[in-house]
Amino acid sequence: MNRINAYEVNLEDELEKIEIHLLLEGLYLKYGYDYRDYAYPSIRRRIWHRVHAENLKTITSLLDKVLHDSSCLQRLIADFSINVTEMFRDPLFFKEFKDKIVPLLGTYPSIRIWHAGCSTGEEVYSMAIFLHEVGLYEKTKIYATDINTKVLTSAKSGCFPLEYMKKYTNNYLQAGGERAFSDYYKVTNDGVKFHSFLSKNIVFAQHNLVTDSSFNEFHVILCRNVLIYFNKILQNKVHQLFHDSLGKFGVLCLGNKESINYTDFVDYYEVISPVQKIYKKFK
Repeated sequence: MNRINAYEVNLEDELEKIEIHLLLEGLYLKYGYDYRDYAYPSIRRRIWHRVHAENLKTITSLLDKVLHDSSCLQRLIADFSINVTEMFRDPLFFKEFKDKIVPLLGTYPSIRIWHAGCSTGEEVYSMAIFLHEVGLYEKTKIYATDINTKVLTSAKSGCFPLEYMKKYTNNYLQAGGERAFSDYYKVTNDGVKFHSFLSKNIVFAQHNLVTDSSFNEFHVILCRNVLIYFNKILQNKVHQLFHDSLGKFGVLCLGNKESINYTDFVDYYEVISPVQKIYKKFK
């Protein structure tokens, strides 16, 4: 690439960054959605996906449409919402949780758990099943939150595609499941529906990790593979929220691609499982 072409590419890159900055500022100023500290490569890909999906040519034209078309706004927000999940994802996590954390939870008269960024709810129902089998579900309240109201509606239904059950059953067995996984759901015309006793102690609610504050004190917070989409500034902000929301000896569970290391809160937790990313707050 010659010097002139390289200069033109740099100008295009700078223009793109300006347009993305203006789009994210516009979302925040008009609607209160704050994506300004999301990881840049990820947010850039999702913005361009929406530009093309709307048959537009520039990010600036997307900003104009988002500011004047609420349906376009909702489509863009849905693009920003990461909904990669499955039941008993990372089965060894549940085994480690059972060995290291369940004995602690068993000492409490009641248990409060927060699933932050719960998406369509598969991991929430997994935890309900897990706690049911170890005899702790009756005294547990699970708060399942996400920024995306559409996925919350799906999670509340407790309905999932039948074709997923083979993989979910395999995950359940690898996680140490003690019964036939099919005991927990019934097959319907639309897929499967998990039995209502699993959702009776689950509260689904919208919550924005970026802008909303703590709403309770918890014994366990699970936020698995969400923070990887935030930059360091936002990661520390969310870790502050989690630290404020955990009680003494509260447990923080992150995803296998995440770590408390290199955050401002590394000295506030004891490492319970370095592989499964389970930490216990001690100050």
